[in-house]
Amino acid sequence: MRTHTMLLVGLFVVVPRVVAACPVCFGQVDAPLTRATNLGIAFMLGLVAVVLGGMAAFFRSLARRAALASPPPSSRSSAPPAADGVPGGAVRC
Repeated sequence: MRTHTMLLVGLFVVVPRVVAACPVCFGQVDAPLTRATNLGIAFMLGLVAVVLGGMAAFFRSLARRAALASPPPSSRSSAPPAADGVPGGAVRC
């Protein structure tokens, strides 16, 4: 195993082009690989935006449905006030 490691290190020292960076990292901005990488990044960012937008729309529709399903809060109680003014005829202590 140690022999294989030393052989690989020796190969990389003798042939440094093998370990050189790709055109994107190396700074060649007009290479086709650079354009493809940039398009891939843009696609992935767009996909994240679409997924997050879909989740936001889903939860917004759930909130809207919940608001339509629940009865509106009324300001008056359905029970008539008692003689002491407490709604619903509750007893004060």
